[in-house]
Order: sequence, then structure tokens, then C-alpha cells
Amino acid sequence: MRLNVIKNKNYWLFLSGFLVIASIVLVIYPGLKFGVDFTGGSLMEIEFDKPVSIGSLRQTFEEAGYKDSTIQTTGEQGYLVRTQALSEEEHQAVLNAARTAHGNLNELSFESVGPIIGSELRKTATIGVILTLVLIGLYVAWAFRKVSEPVASWKYAAITVLTAFHDVIIMLGAFTLFGIWFGWEVGAAIVAAALTVLGYSINDTIVVFDRTRENLLRRTSSSLTETVEQSIEQTILRSLNTSLTTILALLAIFIFGGESTRPFALALIIGIGIGSYSSIFLASPLLIVWEKMKSRKVAE
Repeated sequence: MRLNVIKNKNYWLFLSGFLVIASIVLVIYPGLKFGVDFTGGSLMEIEFDKPVSIGSLRQTFEEAGYKDSTIQTTGEQGYLVRTQALSEEEHQAVLNAARTAHGNLNELSFESVGPIIGSELRKTATIGVILTLVLIGLYVAWAFRKVSEPVASWKYAAITVLTAFHDVIIMLGAFTLFGIWFGWEVGAAIVAAALTVLGYSINDTIVVFDRTRENLLRRTSSSLTETVEQSIEQTILRSLNTSLTTILALLAIFIFGGESTRPFALALIIGIGIGSYSSIFLASPLLIVWEKMKSRKVAE
């Protein structure tokens, strides 16, 4: 049975276009909720011996002089508290205030980043992602240099980078919604997830393109469309099986892991899932559309 991915390319292109536009809008407004890593401040995870209401805990922090603190639960007795950057003296003082008001507590983690360092980290992370895409694009163009007909090698590179951007921006759009719904923040772990998604996405896309390259060299079909469709059918099971086994492992982490690992696991699940889709249903159709546009211009 034929998949007819290329025949139905308009559906896939419309779906991807809609998701990318919606994600870009969400990333711009209301925007990603950046964590302490990028904005600066202090983040502590604490756990009491008995449940404490968020309202009373917030009042404790306000009385200690931290009115802009944000608090969210991480379990029945656990809380994640974000405040302005604290010195070690201020850190211990606010912990003592919480103990006095609500009883014994256990501090599970504490991190503090200054606003200048946070700004530098955000800038460095952005440059890192862009540089990664550029270098991968250059490598793909070099790797496909021997197959310049009928598709120029740089087109494989451009489409590979475009599909990778497609996957990451959709993942970030989803995390904008998670920030609104669950208060999840984007930190260094999500940047690591984005880079991992880039790797998986590009690997899947290259698998399909590499088979297309082989079939073009062997001239298995006189039609580019037929060759691309054939290449998709030859690689789809391999791509899906690889992604599915990875997603199953990540689902286990998401379900049974701690609160701190769930955003990272979900980011990878979304990114790898979208990456599998784009490598099959977006990259190759884009290749065909691009070539048809070139042929139309030549005919005119």
C-alpha cells in the first residue's frame, strides 16, 4: 500500500505552517516564561513535615521582605519558591523565617544567579542554537555535494535546517502554553532538550535524504517525485521505530520521575515526536515543492 506522502503534501505543509505560525505568535506573546538561569534570581525547593497553604507561605516571604516571590507546589508538602537573588545570609534568614512560621523543613535544592549572568546565559544559548544550525547546514551541503542533479546539495541543507527550526519552535510554543497552565519555566535543561531535539530531527531527516540520494544515484526511477516517495517508504519504519523506543523511555521518566525532570522529559517527547513527523511529512514534500517551483520558472 502506498503512503502517498508527496501526493498529499499540501495537507502536511498546511499543518506544519499552522503549527509554526501559532508557535511563533505564542513565543512572541505572551512569551516564554524564563527561569532563574536566564532572568537572574534565586530558586529553592523546600519540603515541610506537614502541608502548608501557598497563601500562608507567601505571606511568610512577604513579611521577610520578598513581596515578588512566586511559589508553586511540587507535591503534597513540597514547594518551589522563586525570589530575587539572595546572598547566603539572606538565604538562611528566609529559611529560618519559614521554619519559625511553619515548622521543620528540608531544603532539597537552592540555586542563585545574578541578572547579568542570566542575561549572558540567554544570549549564549541563543547564539549556540543558531551556530549549531548553521554548522549542520554547511556539513549537509558538503555531504550531499556528489548529488547535484536534479537537486542542488545546498537545498538539502536548507531544508534540513528549516525542518529542525520547525521542530524546535513548535516545542517552544508548547512550552509557552505549559508556562501559562503549569508555571513551567525555560531554563538550561530546556536548552539542552532543544539541542537534543535538533540532533534527533536532523538525524531523521538525513536518513530520508540519504536514501533519496542513493536512489537518485542508482536511478531507480525516472521521476524525482517517485524517487522521493520510494525513499520515504523505505525509511519510514526505521525512523518511527527509533523515535518510538526513545519516546517510551522518556514517558517512563515523565510518569515516574521527579517534578524537576518532567519538563525536560516532556520537551524531548514533543520535540522528538514532531521531528519524526517533519522528517517524513515535511522535509521531502518541501524538496518536491522547491523543485517544481524551479521547473515552473524555467518553463516560463
